[in-house]
Amino acid sequence: MSEQEVISFKADHDLVMLLKSVRNRSEFIRNAVLAALKETCPLCNGTGILDARRRHDWESFSHSHPMTECRKCHELVFTCDGKTVKHDCVHH
Repeated sequence: MSEQEVISFKADHDLVMLLKSVRNRSEFIRNAVLAALKETCPLCNGTGILDARRRHDWESFSHSHPMTECRKCHELVFTCDGKTVKHDCVHH
């Protein structure tokens, strides 16, 4: 097993109270942080803010690839040339 390091962070009272109900807080927080880092938006790198160039890139892409609702699973999915882009629909 690799060496581990303790990392702490500040949390408001409401978050502390919610975390107290979690059985294994360390594992829960570790998994949540890893999931968030793996799912980071490639355009904003997780900041939630697009600079002017990335905003332009997104607007250009989204005009030619609008999102629509999958008729089978109701997930929002991209389209390309009017066709739904293949996704992991639970109702293949």
